[in-house]
Amino acid sequence: MIDDGRALFLQIAQTVEDAILDGSLAEEDQAPSTNELSAFHRINPATAAKGVNMLVDKGVLYKRRGIGMFVAPGARDLLLAERRAVFADRYIEPLLIEARTLGLTPDDLTALVRERAASPDLTEGIRL
Repeated sequence: MIDDGRALFLQIAQTVEDAILDGSLAEEDQAPSTNELSAFHRINPATAAKGVNMLVDKGVLYKRRGIGMFVAPGARDLLLAERRAVFADRYIEPLLIEARTLGLTPDDLTALVRERAASPDLTEGIRL
């Protein structure tokens, strides 16, 4: 992390989001402080704070005065919904446009996805 060309504060926010999505940070768990994040990633604390504050603004984290930041109830569901919408915009929409160009039906697409998901080339099988 911290090298993919995106703004550092966005990368910090995504790191915290990823921890919530993978269960490392559960609802009501205390999130890493801006000082912890800045020390771990060797960045300016203000940059880490900008990423954390972005998550507060989205309703993913909330502040307990004098204690720190905590994962908000419903944060995981909120992030899943947001990521699914981005996934649909980024991948599904172009897929459907190209499928239409190629004359593929929804059944054709389903068969292709199932075929690829079952491929031994994938590190882990995907159940559909």
